Amino acid sequence: MIMVTATIMATAITITEMFAYEFMTNAFSAAGIVAVVSGLVGYFLVMRGQTFAGHALSHIGFAGATGAGLIGIAPLWGLLAFTLAAGIAMGALGERISNRDVAIGVILALALGFGLLFLHYYTSFATQATALLFGNVLAVDHSMIATLAVLGAITLAALAAITRPLIFSSLQPELAEAKGVPLRFISTAFLAIVALAVSECAQIVGVLLVFTLMVGPPAAAQRVTTGLWSGLVAAAVFALAESWLGLTMAFYTDWPVSFCIAVLSAFVYFACLAVSRMGPAHPVPAL
Repeated sequence: MIMVTATIMATAITITEMFAYEFMTNAFSAAGIVAVVSGLVGYFLVMRGQTFAGHALSHIGFAGATGAGLIGIAPLWGLLAFTLAAGIAMGALGERISNRDVAIGVILALALGFGLLFLHYYTSFATQATALLFGNVLAVDHSMIATLAVLGAITLAALAAITRPLIFSSLQPELAEAKGVPLRFISTAFLAIVALAVSECAQIVGVLLVFTLMVGPPAAAQRVTTGLWSGLVAAAVFALAESWLGLTMAFYTDWPVSFCIAVLSAFVYFACLAVSRMGPAHPVPAL
């Protein structure tokens, strides 16, 4: 008993050592905000089969971030502007976006090309570009946390405002259209929300690993839950756990944070996939 108590106390002391450093406290706060937003928004992204569109938005945002650096603006605002514009444009195509993978692929390749062009003319931005590509959550400060909190609140408020018609149009689009649900408006509004979430997520894991938080946890949640609301909760919890455990792993191993989060995301997904295959067929979430 004494040995167990001593071990628990030693583990608690070791873990709390992280929070003696301000950069770790900031990282946990920022990652927590982004994880919850990514998990909730990503759940609908996976459910609607628009994960490739979300991936494209992150790459398009890279061009905006590098362009912003070129003209002396904070990269976040360029990232936000480009992803919002692209999200609204994609949404304006209506439900046909699911059949436009080739067009989206061409657009994101073009966006990456512009990003490289901007880096060519502003080579001193190369270090920040690396952070944009792979994330640098350990560098966030209080002002960035406040910005992420505001963007997160706006994102979740907008998602809550369209949740009911979004669910309806996602699961039964023909019936929703017959009932007068404006599918194109809902699609545009949702992809604008995804753009906001992508911009936040890129600050933690980078534009190349947005899938880590926006697709991995929601996809895992949909494998082991049978209801919509339980799935949303599970997606947010998975994303939060992966982010915080990833930060803990990185602190004690000196591995990149984004790598740790990506490994945990893949592990959780495949574990949930294995569990789902051992049980009955997974039903479609109900309205």
